Amino acid sequence: MLNVLLVEDETLFAKSVLKRLQREGHTATVMETITDANEYLEKSLPDVILLDVRLPDASGLDFLQSLRAHQSWHAIPVIMMTAYGELEDAVQAMKLGATDYLKKPVDLDELVLTLNKVMQTQKLSQQLDYSHVREAHGSEPVVMIGHSSAMHSIKQQMERIIQLVDRAETEFPIILINGETGTGKDVLARYYHQSGKWRDKPFVHVDCAALPKELIEAELFGYERGAFTNAHQAKAGLIEVAEAGTVFLDEIGELPIELQSKLLNVLERRQVRRIGATQERPVSAHFIAATNRDLPQMVADGEFRSDLYFRLNVIQLQMPPLRERKMDIAPLAAHFVAIVARRYGLDLPVFTETAVNALEDYHWPGNIRELQHVVERAVMMSTDGLIDIPQLIMQTTVTKSLQQDPVEVLGHMTLEQVEKYLLEKALERTAGNVSRAARELGLTRMAMRYRMEKYQL
Repeated sequence: MLNVLLVEDETLFAKSVLKRLQREGHTATVMETITDANEYLEKSLPDVILLDVRLPDASGLDFLQSLRAHQSWHAIPVIMMTAYGELEDAVQAMKLGATDYLKKPVDLDELVLTLNKVMQTQKLSQQLDYSHVREAHGSEPVVMIGHSSAMHSIKQQMERIIQLVDRAETEFPIILINGETGTGKDVLARYYHQSGKWRDKPFVHVDCAALPKELIEAELFGYERGAFTNAHQAKAGLIEVAEAGTVFLDEIGELPIELQSKLLNVLERRQVRRIGATQERPVSAHFIAATNRDLPQMVADGEFRSDLYFRLNVIQLQMPPLRERKMDIAPLAAHFVAIVARRYGLDLPVFTETAVNALEDYHWPGNIRELQHVVERAVMMSTDGLIDIPQLIMQTTVTKSLQQDPVEVLGHMTLEQVEKYLLEKALERTAGNVSRAARELGLTRMAMRYRMEKYQL
């Protein structure tokens, strides 16, 4: 639903527009003059403005120009309404930053379609901005916890890579991190970033699976003004934003194949070209890619470019699943306990020996991420300073009960508990492959991702 401000002095037309917008589920306010519109904007910000060019007290084009110069109003989409034959006004309006324009007499069906297009464009623009805001130059120090031989090997390999990269001035090697969902691939990427002499530069996390397909190109490579609808000003892509820092391409296996050649060109030539640009810009960032997919199999199936795979696979690190590093479970759990207790201002609870044994015996299909959320829930449910079996709610408990009497158990579970259980089982069956799990459950990948975030899987 949109909140629309209609600036229009023709009463009959304004009433017909108002009636149609209300029928479509939108709310609308009519102002007959620019003076009244200014007063309205001082009190409330609409989602979109429908603005007539000819108004009693001033020109709509002048008002548009003042909107674009105003600190609080410059981003409001404006749809201009021009009389038939006034093409110059429409051209001028677009130059001044109008989102779109309609010719009078306005077709109300066309008006609704235009508003829907504006709404979709605004939504995509907000999604495009999220990664720029998500990662700042600094972040909390990364701690690599683990004494197992697998983690010791990973640390040694990464420290050796960092030493070599520290000596290099250009052409940093590309790192590919493989591993199941929740094994800590992003933590390893941050560890690399924070351990090098480039630690003060940006760390830019790009989740290739979370972004809509139509956004990824603009997200990664940026665009010039006028490159597409609503591109009112040039914008740097995330590869440029990273400067000499680190670009972490998470879930690289989900990158659309039509964009893989463009990424390969950036990695090979260390140059990036924005959408709509004629010149390239130099790239000085470090690149780390991560995936839980079987990239060689994807190459064989024609879903991933072989040349990009070989370019990414210069240095490959394999993050072990938590079930293969049992001795790291207790230290990780203690680390998460300290974080949760500090966050909520609680006394530091301790695990009983029985609870530790239960944690180490569990198979952890969700890996470290699942452990983190199990511990958080246990800390919040602990009232006597101890964490024991009753506070540990893990999938094993539900699975055993279902094997005994699934109808009886499901009858005592909430809808959310059942949904979470089905998601966990699907991810376990597919070894963390989100796309396959989504297909098994009859969901789109975006719907699956939404539910995984909802239940913190």
